[in-house]
Amino acid sequence: MDQEQIIKQYVQDKAIPKLLKGVLPGVVLVKLEEVLNWGRGWSVWYFLFALACCGIELMQSGGPRADLDRFGSLFRSTPRQSDLMIVAGTLTYKMALRARLLYDQMAEPRYVISMGSCSNCGGPFVNSYSVVKGVDLVIPVDLYLPGCPPRPEALSGGILELQKKIKHERYLR
Repeated sequence: MDQEQIIKQYVQDKAIPKLLKGVLPGVVLVKLEEVLNWGRGWSVWYFLFALACCGIELMQSGGPRADLDRFGSLFRSTPRQSDLMIVAGTLTYKMALRARLLYDQMAEPRYVISMGSCSNCGGPFVNSYSVVKGVDLVIPVDLYLPGCPPRPEALSGGILELQKKIKHERYLR
């Protein structure tokens, strides 16, 4: 076996991240953009915006059973330190202005997950005069989680999908 085949076998056996494009003895070649996206993808800090009963499931997601920390996601109580805003629950017109203000305070790049049918489309309160018919009318949404309320495992899956999206973005072009 020559050196290149040994290295390829080592990469396959040891599950080294697939962002290693070219491997030479002692040298690793990788694009800067891929390294940045890999780091950003595994350090998504989320800002809680729990408005109703979905907030209980959101809090459970940070607990020991679902454990969002293992995906590099940490809870932050301020929008200025967060990459991700999770809107959980019924958004009323009274809170819509505050939601937009908090979204605008987040640094770029920023992402939004709409959690639950109430935040997705108004849910059972859709005919109420005070309920926004979807968070996407106020702020841009990257990922929708259906359910009433969605399980903590659904939010964990949503975080993983958002990480995939982050890892394929192109900012340096």
